[in-house]
Amino acid sequence: MRQDPLAYLATELDNLRRQGLYRSLRILEGKQEATSRFDGKQVVNLSSNNYLGLATHPRLIDAMVKATLEFGAGSGAVRTIAGTMTIHMELERRLAAFKRTEAVVVFQSGFTANAGTVSALLNKDDVIISDELNHASIIDGCRLSKAPIKVFPHKDMDAARKILKDLPAGQRKLLITDGVFSMDGDLGPLPALCDLADEFGCIMMVDDAHASGVFGKNGRGTVDHFNMHGRVDVQVGTLSKALGSLGGYVAGTKTFIEFLYHRARPFLFSTSHPPGVAAACIAAVDILENEPGIIDTLWENTRFFKKGLADLGFNTGISESPITPVIAGEGALAMKLSDRLFQEGVFASGIAFPTVARDKARVRTIVTAAHTRQELQYALDVFKKVGQELGLI
Repeated sequence: MRQDPLAYLATELDNLRRQGLYRSLRILEGKQEATSRFDGKQVVNLSSNNYLGLATHPRLIDAMVKATLEFGAGSGAVRTIAGTMTIHMELERRLAAFKRTEAVVVFQSGFTANAGTVSALLNKDDVIISDELNHASIIDGCRLSKAPIKVFPHKDMDAARKILKDLPAGQRKLLITDGVFSMDGDLGPLPALCDLADEFGCIMMVDDAHASGVFGKNGRGTVDHFNMHGRVDVQVGTLSKALGSLGGYVAGTKTFIEFLYHRARPFLFSTSHPPGVAAACIAAVDILENEPGIIDTLWENTRFFKKGLADLGFNTGISESPITPVIAGEGALAMKLSDRLFQEGVFASGIAFPTVARDKARVRTIVTAAHTRQELQYALDVFKKVGQELGLI
């Protein structure tokens, strides 16, 4: 009988169970809403990236249905062969105008937008200077490029400057940061990084996945928030979080975007968005441009919940965004916190090493515009009960 060459994976899973880090997928039974049904239980949902509640917005649903009826369920090809539809071009035109850049290209996900862009821009003779807490998709794109990677401690501008100062003046350099760091919820120091990019002649890149629809006027992101227009060469955004649908995009000059048409592998080798998805994304841009009050509601809810956690005495780290970690420390304790919260009616995902440092395991909470004050107060009451039970407060 043939031996299973993957048998070792069962041992790896057993190790996770012994460490208290094994997780089963929570199954959503219905819509992604502020209170949702997971695994047969109604819970206040603090684990969704649906910042503005647009995933269930009637205008997005209506746009998706209409475009599907008109154009079909799928595009049927990659963009460079027969899969570029008029609705894809309209989405990219609308996003470029929204971001105040010359052009935009849409990718199948935020992950492929980052990985495909970094790997297309650079080769082994170039160099990347990257914040140590940048997203996994940035890290994978850096590795695929084969360029050497110089990592600086999180937001340490002196360390980044030292790295740049020691590099050859003529070498092509990419300086890259998250706009909002997805685990701690803090902002990248974009103005200081842009100054370094100008001084040392770097390509400046920001991943604004968690800033899209959240920061800046009408949710234009951290470039707008910090007024860095014209100083960031590569802007990555997402359509899968605050915009409520699916995909990622890259914004920049027309020349840069046309280059990605020819060299970005996810663009070249993956089927393009279904037309219904593109239509829903256009509807989301319409809402951001015409109904900015929804972003104000997001921030009102964020301030209320953050203050509540702080008043209870939880360690919420350095968050500056609707992402607020509740840091437990040890991995198994963070997972127990997550499980007990769920049992009491609050869904906040547990996160441990290697996603975060071994001593910084946490549950990550994300407040949305769709939450009511009653839902958020209920969640705070549950955090108080469970936090006291586990000795966290």
